[in-house]
Amino acid sequence: MHKISIPETVRQAVIQRRGKYHVYETLARSKTALVVIDMQNYFMQPGMPAEMPIARDIVPNINRLARSVRKAGGKVVWIQMVCTEKEKSAWTPYFDGMSAARQLAVVEHLKPGASGYKLYSELDVSPADDILEKNRFSAFIQGASKLDEILRTAGIDTVLITGTMTNTCCGSTARDASMLNYKTIMIADANATRNDDEHNAELVSFLQGYGDVYTTDEVIDLLRN
Repeated sequence: MHKISIPETVRQAVIQRRGKYHVYETLARSKTALVVIDMQNYFMQPGMPAEMPIARDIVPNINRLARSVRKAGGKVVWIQMVCTEKEKSAWTPYFDGMSAARQLAVVEHLKPGASGYKLYSELDVSPADDILEKNRFSAFIQGASKLDEILRTAGIDTVLITGTMTNTCCGSTARDASMLNYKTIMIADANATRNDDEHNAELVSFLQGYGDVYTTDEVIDLLRN
């Protein structure tokens, strides 16, 4: 699992700006949603082109959070990245940044029904949870998914962001959530990316302008109170 490191200078700057470190010190439990980003075989299983080994380490924390959010009366949403031939023309900057072999792999493994598209088997997915597709990094960007519509219909005003990768799909979803007026928390030990430096850089950036950063244990404590 990532070694979390928020520099003291950043902590002090956040406190100076906010007057305290955490802006969200309580959670309205029934208005809170756990959003789990891209914990799919394509990113999780050994040997996959986009394997993120450290993402397997956060599965227990995501499962604990899912159980706690359900028990608190909140909502759990699992997001699956989908990529088909259509995206090659509809999202050219994404494909421009890949080799021809990687482009083929993305479509092969992230098309609906493919093994790589499926959620990782060790995740605690309940029949009561929502499972949604997204076709961009952010699940909140216009046209990417139905996440915003589903959360607003359910009366959700707070989102807990988890999954992989911290500094792409998770971070962009979290930032857009904040922009759309959701109270947004990134869970430091329930997000994963390539290395500690990239992980911590995203947490620091998010903390300074968009929302809160908490650990799994801290959020579970908030959900109990």
